[in-house]
Amino acid sequence: MALSVAAMCRNSLLTCFVRDTRYSSLRYCRTLLKRQSAPISKNFYVPIRVVTRTTSNKIGNGKVSLFSKAEFSRLYSLVRSEKLRIIGAMVSLGIYTVLTMTVTYQFGKLVDFIIVTRRTKDDLIKFAAVLGGLLALFGICNFSRIYLMIVAGHKITLKLRQKVFDSIMKQEVAFFDKYKTGELVNRLSADASLVSQSLTSELGDGLKSVLMFGSSIFMTFYMSPKLATFGMLIVPPIVVFAVYYGRFVKKITRDIQDGLSRANAIAQENISNIRTVKAFSNECRTMQSYASTLDEIFKLMVTESFRKGTFNTFTSLTGQGMFFSVIFYGGVLIKNNAMTFGELSSFLMFMVYMGFSITGMANFYSSINKSVGSSLRLWEILDRVPAIPVSGGLVPEEEPRGHIVFQNVFFSYPTRSHIPIFEDLNLEISEGNITALVGASGSGKSTVAAILLRLYDPNSGAVLLDGIDISELDPMWMRQQIGFVGQEPVLFSGTIRDNILFGASDPSSVTDEELLFVAKEANCLDFIMNDLAKGFDTEVGERGLLLSGGQKQRVAIARALIKNPKILLLDEATSALDSESEHLVHDAMERIMRGRTVLTIAHRLSTIKNADEIIVLDKGRVAQKGSYKQLLEAETGLFRKLIKHQAIV
Repeated sequence: MALSVAAMCRNSLLTCFVRDTRYSSLRYCRTLLKRQSAPISKNFYVPIRVVTRTTSNKIGNGKVSLFSKAEFSRLYSLVRSEKLRIIGAMVSLGIYTVLTMTVTYQFGKLVDFIIVTRRTKDDLIKFAAVLGGLLALFGICNFSRIYLMIVAGHKITLKLRQKVFDSIMKQEVAFFDKYKTGELVNRLSADASLVSQSLTSELGDGLKSVLMFGSSIFMTFYMSPKLATFGMLIVPPIVVFAVYYGRFVKKITRDIQDGLSRANAIAQENISNIRTVKAFSNECRTMQSYASTLDEIFKLMVTESFRKGTFNTFTSLTGQGMFFSVIFYGGVLIKNNAMTFGELSSFLMFMVYMGFSITGMANFYSSINKSVGSSLRLWEILDRVPAIPVSGGLVPEEEPRGHIVFQNVFFSYPTRSHIPIFEDLNLEISEGNITALVGASGSGKSTVAAILLRLYDPNSGAVLLDGIDISELDPMWMRQQIGFVGQEPVLFSGTIRDNILFGASDPSSVTDEELLFVAKEANCLDFIMNDLAKGFDTEVGERGLLLSGGQKQRVAIARALIKNPKILLLDEATSALDSESEHLVHDAMERIMRGRTVLTIAHRLSTIKNADEIIVLDKGRVAQKGSYKQLLEAETGLFRKLIKHQAIV
């Protein structure tokens, strides 16, 4: 009892110390924030309000209940692939339990053997040798059980993470508009680890506790039914307490994991954009936002710690009280010659096993409910069917010609469904032509590119490629026909070679000559070979931070060209280039564009002058279209106004 209370106090004090230390480090920042706000107005200071997502505690019918048969079945499906290792561990556990019961029972015999019968030294040595052999076998079985369960746990963790990652990668872009990166990473790491740990190491310990408890009950009733019945009075109240505690754990685990996901999202977002954070001197505001989220998590953890401490203390005190009662009642039985001293010794050892087993089963029950709470978050991802599949659909035998038609397209982004982007949009992009999209900011130029890549599907209407609705085409095949360069160049950690080959459908088949060719055409060969010591094997850093903006854009252009696409989709692809580099790239593009359909979202005047057709977007519809000369001659058209104000972006 003393140990239990001491442990609870120690943990509470430690947690409070960590919390107070964390908050003391923010006092300066909060003071600084108030000082920064003072110049605005003496009476105007709006404290930072951290907006967090309210997590519903309702599961199923609105009540947090014990895990259902369906949930248990899903958890079991995760361990099915490792059933041989787990069966081996269970066999070892069974032998381990039998040996434990045998050794414990024989211990009582040994006590009576020594005290009552007073046998010779040789008899005692023989008896000890037998027990020694049993203990050696006991150790082997225990090692096998632990080793097999740990290996199975690692394997299940890796497979579960792979499944979750695969499911995340298969989702459409709208899914990522809804979920933050940090939240998804938390589910991928923390939730997967918690579930797999509960299904392996915790499961092994839980089954061990169940077998030890059942075997101990059997042995105690075998030795003394009266004393065993008296000792079993502890079980009913603990079972009732455990049921209510399990419901609580399942609910609060999901709340804590949701909170950790929000904290991870804040951390990931601000670390990724640390330059912007520092440029606006918002380090303190970011720290406060993160601290407020941690404080919410801390409150949940305090509640969980209190309930766990209460439950464990109850089981511990109840068990200890029953243990001393059994000693007293056992002494009465010995005095009445109904039990020997050796039998009472074995009985008490079985009672100790029962006590440890009850604690183990309680922890296992808590763990499995935590696992269910986390698994519900994983099922949300694993069960989600992407609105736009990764692959599947028609794969034309011939290469596409590149004739694109937007037919009566209505569209709004899923996260902003009340704001229409396109309303009855109709436009046609002729095969083999260079078509430029222009329009004011927010007119939907980049959205055209997103829909053509089938990152989103229109709410209604159709997008046709060579007369076939792209929703019927295999998305993977269709995207392989399109070379895309976005307005913000995105590179991955790795080398320049890795980033260029990322655009190839089969990187291993790309020759060095082809790599050099696309690098030259994209006007990046010169700086790669002359300015970088390692050439194509130069590391670009996270998100390409070791390269300049123009260098990143040119590498991105080379990545688009490596697949030799039939359609080029350039979303302001030359916006990051200086005038000289832009001129060289345009010369290269003119050669590469021949025989291809090119859709370019215009940013500079030079981009649209040589286009075969210019389409002007305004308020979700085509306002004008024609050649540069035709549109410029139209006195009342929107294009002329955009050119006049240099507002073609």
